[in-house]
Amino acid sequence: MKALVKDRAAPGFSLREVPEPRVRDDEVLIRVRRAGVCGTDVHIHQWDAWASARCKPPFVVGHEFAGDVVEVGALVETVKVGDRVTAEGHIVDGMCLLCRTGNSHVCPHTKIIGVDRDGCFAELIAMPASNIWHLDASISYDVGGIHDPMGNAFHTALTAEIPGATVLVTGCGPIGIFAVGICRAAGASHVIASDVNDRRLELAQQMGAHEILHPGQVAEAVRRSTAGYGVDVVLEMSGVPSAIHQALDLVRVGGRVQMLGIPSKPIELDLASEVIFKGITIYGVVGRRMYDTWHQMTRFLRSGEFDPTPVITHRFPLEGFEDAMHVIRSGEAGKVIFEIT
Repeated sequence: MKALVKDRAAPGFSLREVPEPRVRDDEVLIRVRRAGVCGTDVHIHQWDAWASARCKPPFVVGHEFAGDVVEVGALVETVKVGDRVTAEGHIVDGMCLLCRTGNSHVCPHTKIIGVDRDGCFAELIAMPASNIWHLDASISYDVGGIHDPMGNAFHTALTAEIPGATVLVTGCGPIGIFAVGICRAAGASHVIASDVNDRRLELAQQMGAHEILHPGQVAEAVRRSTAGYGVDVVLEMSGVPSAIHQALDLVRVGGRVQMLGIPSKPIELDLASEVIFKGITIYGVVGRRMYDTWHQMTRFLRSGEFDPTPVITHRFPLEGFEDAMHVIRSGEAGKVIFEIT
């Protein structure tokens, strides 16, 4: 089968023929129709410090997808051939303390498809049946293929109290833009989106942001819209040190900062004045809650109140992977999708 492979410890991918995966008794085989391209894939393509420390080539890249089940293992009873599906790409052991206390999203034994094992930038992928998520007939392959990053946005937003809240979203990459739409659908009273990239701010506005601003404009807007108190919730999606400090500054006393963005290096915080004396709650976001977040996603999509399709700006065949990497690095893309079969 055709697959996009990280075949060596150096920048770049290779598009080549690889053996079709064979399913175990508890797995299913899926023909991939759409696959979302993520910043993680760009890191692996560039072979930066994170990728070189984490990944062990060769492996098939990609962790966001949707498709059709074409084979099921002998022990599988919950999935059948022909089902339209996506999947949770974090494969956990199911037996550790975290998994058995409802926190499998932070299982220390997690293996991620397209990072720690073969992924979905291929015509076929084998997945444990326990990780499969069925798609409603009304959900397109495009939307099914981006459930993973949407799930991160749902997790970031909905573990805070959003109905009626004033919300600041710092960083409008695709997940931040999804989060804007989720907050509007969940009943936020005022959503401010901040980024340095005008194209991404335009997409945030399409998803319902009340105000779209460059970082230097945010402090005044927050004070004006909250009578000087600060926002109830900040969704920090950028990982940029200045944005993190701004988040801690502009959240109200007793407010909440949800942190998804990953800084590229350690940063210094004044815990006394920025966190402790403000009495704020900081929540670190890892992936999706399994499977609370998936149920939330499905219900929001069914309601029609949340439509992620404006965020999808580019589609490529697997053969166009270099163009996909380029458009993501350029900052001019929202969500990028591979159309595979």
